[in-house]
Amino acid sequence: MLTHQVYFWLKEPDSIQAQEQLKQGLQRLLTIETIGSGHIGIPAATPGRDVVDHSYSFAYYTTFESLQDHEVYQTHPTHLEFVENCQHLWERVQVYDYSMVD
Repeated sequence: MLTHQVYFWLKEPDSIQAQEQLKQGLQRLLTIETIGSGHIGIPAATPGRDVVDHSYSFAYYTTFESLQDHEVYQTHPTHLEFVENCQHLWERVQVYDYSMVD
């Protein structure tokens, strides 16, 4: 299994319109058939600590059964459309992909 985590920092983090547009784009991504599971989140209201980063605007989490499913996702028209339509909203994106260990 492969996990794909993406963190987005909006150019205008206080803009309700930008937040809604990114959220809708991310929700559409979750319809891609090779995704095993997924969800969208915002920073939790946990206490600040040196090791906790609350600076991002949105988090996006998906799982894939295989690397091949992930590759289909990366080149899927819905994913390409998302990047084209939403990339103007963010100033930074950070991706963490990892494989599960036993």
